[in-house]
Amino acid sequence: MKTYPLNAWYAAACDVEVKSALLSRTICGQKIVMFRRADGSVAALADACWHRLLPLSKGHLNNDHITCGYHGLVYNADGRCTHMPSQETINPSASVRAYPSVQKHRFIWLWMGDAALADASKVPDLHWNDDPAWTGDGKLITVKCDYRLVLDNLMDLTHETFVHGSSIGQTAVTEAPFVATHGDRTATVTRWMEGINAPPFWAGQLKHATGFEGNVDRWQIVRFEAPCTIAIDVGVAPAGTGAKPQSTNAGNRSEGVNGFVLNTITPETDGSCHYFWAFARNYCLNEQRLTHELREGVAAIFAEDELILEAQQQAIHDNPDHVFYNLNIDAGSMWARKLIAKMVDAEVVAEPSNQPKPSRVIPMKVAS
Repeated sequence: MKTYPLNAWYAAACDVEVKSALLSRTICGQKIVMFRRADGSVAALADACWHRLLPLSKGHLNNDHITCGYHGLVYNADGRCTHMPSQETINPSASVRAYPSVQKHRFIWLWMGDAALADASKVPDLHWNDDPAWTGDGKLITVKCDYRLVLDNLMDLTHETFVHGSSIGQTAVTEAPFVATHGDRTATVTRWMEGINAPPFWAGQLKHATGFEGNVDRWQIVRFEAPCTIAIDVGVAPAGTGAKPQSTNAGNRSEGVNGFVLNTITPETDGSCHYFWAFARNYCLNEQRLTHELREGVAAIFAEDELILEAQQQAIHDNPDHVFYNLNIDAGSMWARKLIAKMVDAEVVAEPSNQPKPSRVIPMKVAS
């Protein structure tokens, strides 16, 4: 069953991962080999030799050309075969698929669908990851679960109270009202918690950056961009200092600390995904030690999520007929899934009539 659209940009690697060497990765069920050309751009090819299907990642790279490690066929960065052993004539069909790529916001993005539709301006907005007004770092986790379970997890942050109680979780998250809105390609969940005790993580950040200790106003603004990207605007400010927007003002967060949790999730297979994340902050920009500590701290938090998500995926596998019922807190994830299904449906409709149509996305069984 098709569970994700192909006409979209998906993060395939962190920019620092792709060098003048062969890097293999499975993206949306397709095995890909990537490398950085001499001019700095990134080439991405199907990881299977045209001749006998040996993964090209088992070969070697020389002058922007891959030599297959089985029989020595040579491919350029566009996927065309430029040399065949023991013959002067090259079969004109000898090529492998090349995928459009873009380097942006410290990630390498690939377009897995119709190359003619690839538009670099449509790369998801994660600009905080390389904006000089922000600093931070992140990691890649490969999680053994349907990518949509990660999206569900991020769209409903009430789980923090129970999964991350020692760091960012608190009962205020589950008790505070929230507002869920949506557009054609986006869904947003906004939650403000006013006059509360800060959880350990945020209390420590506010004290380190400003010296303040006391009650805070806390915010979580989760923005989903279909099909797979979520930017979460988070932070705290001393209670009553006007951080929350009102009808007459946009809010003033200058006395607090603000971060963005940047997430883009790429399907690997039907039961696994690549979870790229980063945490960016707008305070103490020159403290490299803090950047390292925050990256490792957030990694520990996400490791807790990984355990939950993989256990959930196993339970879904063990109970294939179970019907899930939605709560109010599921509003954001429901909209995210609807927007994904809309993109998949559009691709099914666009398939040529003489070609077999892929199966429509079948979501996790959910009852309202």
